[in-house]
Amino acid sequence: MEPKDLSDRLRCENRQESLLPEGVRVNVPKVASAHRPQTKPKLGQHFLDSEDAAIRIVDALGDILQSTVLEIGPGRGILTSLLAKRARRLIAVELDRVLAAQLRLKFGMSRNVEVIEADVLTIDFESLFGPKPGLGRPGIEVKPEPVKVVGNLPYYITSDILLRLFAFSKYFDSIVIMVQKEVADRIAAEPGGSDYGILSATAQLNARVENLFTLPPGDFAPPPKVHSSVLRLTIDPQQEKLGVAGDGFIDFLRLSFGQKRKTLWNNLKENYEAASLKRALAEAKVKPTARAETLSLEESAAVYRALRNTQSES
Repeated sequence: MEPKDLSDRLRCENRQESLLPEGVRVNVPKVASAHRPQTKPKLGQHFLDSEDAAIRIVDALGDILQSTVLEIGPGRGILTSLLAKRARRLIAVELDRVLAAQLRLKFGMSRNVEVIEADVLTIDFESLFGPKPGLGRPGIEVKPEPVKVVGNLPYYITSDILLRLFAFSKYFDSIVIMVQKEVADRIAAEPGGSDYGILSATAQLNARVENLFTLPPGDFAPPPKVHSSVLRLTIDPQQEKLGVAGDGFIDFLRLSFGQKRKTLWNNLKENYEAASLKRALAEAKVKPTARAETLSLEESAAVYRALRNTQSES
């Protein structure tokens, strides 16, 4: 992770070969990746280099003896080595071609390890974790096996990766990620604080967030200029509970946090008629002068529901 300014922009965009004989290949077929990226982003890799830290991160996943684990950005494989000894099935997704090849060589004989050379934003999770054709029976719904996720996420695509995972949350149980401390603070921030924003709201709309521990630069090679934090996100979607199922609420949150120094009224007035907005805020008992970062998810949902009802009546 390189130390750069973080942008809270959220977007959800659509962004494998073995060295072993075909009969003993353990890599996932190429269908697992929707398409190969045309260009590779600057990776800015800082590899975890502390065995103690690696153990703590893997321990945060809990008992994985009977679990499938998806590892994002395994790099040189310090977490992969521990996961391979504990997990029933491990799928490691690595974008860097050289690192992916090295991982295949290192874990080629580990039957429970699969290496995919791909951008995690393009992985077809439906093909990877969904029901296999021909195995289902009419009238019987096959519940997908919950998958645990772990990874060291680059700062510049943390939001994108989380949104991608949340979009397929039916396949995931928990997510343990290591990110730049500044990003972790924003993800775990409570309403009312300066760190609370669209990233916080989106993460907490989909999961219970725990800020577990922080790692110093010396735990990485080469050492970055920032600290890193490890978070555990236990999937727990709140959309149904809040009455905001569908994609519209995320768009509403983006508008609400559009310009942080502006009031909620000023951020929303370009997209809603003044009368409807005034009525909705009053119904939700939210002051027009309030800012989005001061509202709980319940309060934001109340405003959104009131606006939706007002529009349906007009």
